[in-house]
Amino acid sequence: MNFKHGGDVKGFALEIGCGLNEVIDLSSNINFIKPDKNIDFNTIDISSYPTYEKLYKNIANLYKIEDSELELFNGASSAIFSLFKLFDTRLCYIYSPAYLEYKKAAHTFDYHLELVNRFVDLDIEVEENSLVVFVNPSTPDGSFYDIDALLSKWMEKNCTILIDESFIEFSMQKSCLEYINKYDKLYVLKSLTKFYSCAGVRIGSVVSSVKNIEAIKKYEPMWKISELDMAYVNEVIKDKKFPQISKAVNITNKEYLVKILKEFKYTNHIFDSSANFVLVQLKEINAQKLQELLKPYKIMIRDCSNFDFLDDEFVRIAVKSTKNLEKLKKALDSICI
Repeated sequence: MNFKHGGDVKGFALEIGCGLNEVIDLSSNINFIKPDKNIDFNTIDISSYPTYEKLYKNIANLYKIEDSELELFNGASSAIFSLFKLFDTRLCYIYSPAYLEYKKAAHTFDYHLELVNRFVDLDIEVEENSLVVFVNPSTPDGSFYDIDALLSKWMEKNCTILIDESFIEFSMQKSCLEYINKYDKLYVLKSLTKFYSCAGVRIGSVVSSVKNIEAIKKYEPMWKISELDMAYVNEVIKDKKFPQISKAVNITNKEYLVKILKEFKYTNHIFDSSANFVLVQLKEINAQKLQELLKPYKIMIRDCSNFDFLDDEFVRIAVKSTKNLEKLKKALDSICI
């Protein structure tokens, strides 16, 4: 099975023979805007074991929850595997296409996996006591779903519910965290990586009831986040202006990206996105061909053919700086000549 992700900048640069700083990476959904930070890693003491009280408090405050409702992991992918190992059901519904690590985890831990095509089967009936996985906003299309009705249906079936909100900070949409104290089998996955532009800093969060968090902690190691990761996150979330500025600029640049793609003659359909990327269905050309045509311009885009229910007509293009989007426009205009 192909679980390949976007963002392999080093491999791309090696393939086309250019420097890393020359690559325009539109395949990765990491925020191009970075928060302010004033940190000298040389001053951080790494000679002793880390303690996490301040980090838990800061992240809990960020999400407006209690720190007892929060567990931290060495990245969101680590959280996914820990949860799949913990859950006591073996029937899993993944509303797809979705982040591929969910499918990988389901196979790794021998779940009976049902993939639900959310484009056409959103209201499918699920079995009682099953695990339901829903990414909102979704990937790779960025669709946001008002899932109150779905949550009610899943709760009636006594499902274990895992909602992934890794991209919700880019949107104007409401989190489902309010349900944590209403339903005791709900888990919400949060990620700092995407919005705070720190893929190399591995901190992911799971929010759930105090009882569930206590159960998770029993199976987690004492130390799993480095002092350096912790110092970085504690610093960047001090930038209180960043979320509003970042969200506004991403929305403006996404509008520009959509305008560019609407003018591209090989665009068939652009999905409405609440995230920092857009999914494009192509016509008269496939994803691999478009990738090849963009290589002379040192531009990477994400071939989405390994996502469930998508094929080689689909590409994901991330929202980046105006300068890089202008380079994309020039490249697409040249391709059309």
